[in-house]
Amino acid sequence: MPQQDTTTSVSRRRFLQASSFVPSSFLIVHPSAVRGTQANSRIAVGLIGAGGRGTYDASIVHQDPRARITALCDLFDDQIERAIKRIGVQNPRIYRDFEQLLASDVDAVIIATPPFEHPRMLEAAIQARKHVYCEKPMGVDIEGCLRVIRAARKADPKLCISVGFQQRYGPVYLEAYRRIQQGQIGELVNARAAWIGGDPFTRRPYADPQIERIRNWFCYRELSGDFIVEQDCHNFDVLHWFLGGLPIRAVGWGGTKVRTSMELLDHLSLTFEWPNGIHVNYEANQITPRGFARVGEEFTGTKGVITTSRARMVHVKGEKDTEVMESKRDITYDALEAFLERIVTGNPENVAERSALSTMIAILGREAIYTGREVTWRGLFGIYA
Repeated sequence: MPQQDTTTSVSRRRFLQASSFVPSSFLIVHPSAVRGTQANSRIAVGLIGAGGRGTYDASIVHQDPRARITALCDLFDDQIERAIKRIGVQNPRIYRDFEQLLASDVDAVIIATPPFEHPRMLEAAIQARKHVYCEKPMGVDIEGCLRVIRAARKADPKLCISVGFQQRYGPVYLEAYRRIQQGQIGELVNARAAWIGGDPFTRRPYADPQIERIRNWFCYRELSGDFIVEQDCHNFDVLHWFLGGLPIRAVGWGGTKVRTSMELLDHLSLTFEWPNGIHVNYEANQITPRGFARVGEEFTGTKGVITTSRARMVHVKGEKDTEVMESKRDITYDALEAFLERIVTGNPENVAERSALSTMIAILGREAIYTGREVTWRGLFGIYA
């Protein structure tokens, strides 16, 4: 059985109050030593948020010889128990309060809680001087993203602050970016991206309405950011990266045709304008029947086309000249292995601000859809134009 830390229990009401945007004050104890940098030791990692994604991330980390999962934090017992089995961890410390986990002697944390919690938890982890791997997105609204940016700018430069935008670490994406930068498709003139697929979330009933809200967080706009923020931020991070900057404006449309039990869109389309007159069409839905999916990006140049996805890069050089580079594994492994390598070698990155800006692209698109008007980056974000 896992070791229960009785000093870290937090009432369900307190957690739910925090989850309803009631400010939380807390004290962080700063460990004086970073165990992961000592010779012949493994990085001690704590997981905050033991749902499906967090457990998957933690299982990859725990299998790596450079690290081990030593602590788990979640409000719900069933999630903790499933995580222990899936990760294969023996006798982890169990916390109900993420602040207490941060006050422990872990070297690093994975933050994989619902998206609305990311800003305050990332900020707290930085204040606690932990290396952080935070799942995307960086927030669900403008203020959350700006909170991440402020925290990132104050972070100790020795800390590694990585984000779960896995494409940034995937070999096929790195190769595609290299080719575009080298001019192998000529001048970049146009781009497209899409995330067409089925509904990834099943709403489940719970007797307590507050518990139902937290456990079905995806269904609520103010907790998930709507699916354009929660999911499609991956595409927008790639566009941010490959196009070398941020969009100028966006117009868009969206609605709900099938998924009527949630406070969310289920389909959308957008047109962005990037600097240098580059126009980007974007389409997404979560209503496509099983058997069909289209997820990735397309970059058109004057001499060729490159398409990217987690599965492969396709470089069309001419009418009968196409090169395909396949991914050898899930690129989540590449992202997490890079995170651990940076800690071990003392070569940290801090990509929180960059990742917040990618999340803000999704918020720009969402605002255009919700208002039915053209929305400009400068008009929405002001000084962050």
